[in-house]
Amino acid sequence: MKFHFSKENLKPRPARLQRFLEILPGASSWSVLLGLILLSIFLPFIAAILIVAFYLSWIMRILYSTIFLVLSYLMLNIETNTDWMNRIHGIDNLTSYLKDNSSKKFGRHWRQCLSHKIHLRQLNELKTNLLLPPASKNIYHLVLFPVIKEGRDILEPAIEAIRCQGFPLKQMVIVFALEERALPPIQNAVQELENKYKNVFFACVTVVHPAIVPGEARVKGANATCAARQAAVFFQSHHIPFENVIISCFDADTVVSTSYFACLTYHFMVCPHRLRASFQPIPVYHNNIWQVPGFARVVETGSSFYLLIEATNPEKLVTFSSHSMSFKALVDVDYWPVDMISDDSAIFWKAYIHYDGQYQVIPMYVTLSMDVASADNWWQTAKSVYKQKQRWAWGVENFPIVMRAFLESKKIPLYEKLRLGFKLFEGHLSWATSGFILSIIGWLPVIFARREFASSVVYYNVPDIANTIFALGFIAICITIILSLSLLPKTKIRYRWLFKIGHAFEWLMVPFILVLFSALPALHAQTRLMLGKYLEFWVTDKHRAK
Repeated sequence: MKFHFSKENLKPRPARLQRFLEILPGASSWSVLLGLILLSIFLPFIAAILIVAFYLSWIMRILYSTIFLVLSYLMLNIETNTDWMNRIHGIDNLTSYLKDNSSKKFGRHWRQCLSHKIHLRQLNELKTNLLLPPASKNIYHLVLFPVIKEGRDILEPAIEAIRCQGFPLKQMVIVFALEERALPPIQNAVQELENKYKNVFFACVTVVHPAIVPGEARVKGANATCAARQAAVFFQSHHIPFENVIISCFDADTVVSTSYFACLTYHFMVCPHRLRASFQPIPVYHNNIWQVPGFARVVETGSSFYLLIEATNPEKLVTFSSHSMSFKALVDVDYWPVDMISDDSAIFWKAYIHYDGQYQVIPMYVTLSMDVASADNWWQTAKSVYKQKQRWAWGVENFPIVMRAFLESKKIPLYEKLRLGFKLFEGHLSWATSGFILSIIGWLPVIFARREFASSVVYYNVPDIANTIFALGFIAICITIILSLSLLPKTKIRYRWLFKIGHAFEWLMVPFILVLFSALPALHAQTRLMLGKYLEFWVTDKHRAK
């Protein structure tokens, strides 16, 4: 029986289970925070021991993350100059191409050698599995841009970036998924872009999503689903199999590198189970990064680093923001949820459940750039960033649905249910609590220390332990600063080095950012879900200097 991937229209028993699971993350986060506060006041000795244990686990996680951040960054650099189109054409003649590459010498540079070894391993896996891809000339890309309030100044750079691709443009279909309730200037801008680019690509069309559709919420997934359904009709009319189509659902401000679609095509072709896979690039927020306040730069750089770290462990990777997948898989799972805000992660879980756990995310070491949330002034930008992070944290709405599916499923292995269920729960719990514990609650046992605790060995050692841990954390922060400086785009200002020095000092705001733009919006989202005050979709404000 097909699982109902929604919180709506449930029978009484699943509805009660759904509501219990909605309460669980928020209740757990509040219990941890309030419990530590109360222990700090009444039993500071026990609180100190628990907090020191948390510090130790936190620093181990930071050191682990830093190591894999560096490894992921190196992989990103290794593949920077890869000729993806040459590899794609080689796969079209796999046997002879593999033979040539096995005996081919690739310079002395370690980057070239490592890239070559990874490439050979992927080719051998592809040949061994005998699940050969379609010819590259028969592979098509469908690119969706949901639009509601993004003007031409946001959309046109995104389309121009696609026009500059090395991949054949006549194998690409661009669809503007336009909301009917968009203002006339936005509708006119989309129409102008369609007319300008309709002869550049295989097709460039606009699909208007009705303002009111029974059973749908005002969410991006509903708009994208409407456009994808029309695209399915288009491909059927042109006798193009869904198995040969890769769909990319991009935010309107997504600007891809010139090699992006060639890289995506390559990963699609070498993946043996390409029809049951999503493909996740590394999002960076560089479009307007020099035009926003410093705290916003640090917040979004941290988001990019999180994806870099996650990319090193594909078994735990979940789709996020702009990503791609097989169009056949999207049709099989009946498109995106039309009543959920977190459509980017929900589509992974929907596919994972539909295919009984036989679905994966393939990391791609290629970047695509988007806008940092911004507004007309510092305060409005802070509000925009907060709302965006709250919307991201609303991904907690996946937890009760996924847990219901795991409880019902007889085919997904128990180990996978426990592993993924724990990761999903622990991730949201840590998101909502770590910032508060590190920045505020961790100091309470010392503040509320009683005389008997003040004379204990623990009391005198806690500061030293904390200082040691934070010293190690400072080393990790320094590495993070260096990597962030190397990833930042060049700016045309006269004294660029001054801005980079200023950006390094901006990382001193991390303790405040952890609370205000990470833990607090996450706790806010979980509390709303716990109380049944469901979040409505909010479109991120995006402004660029003229």
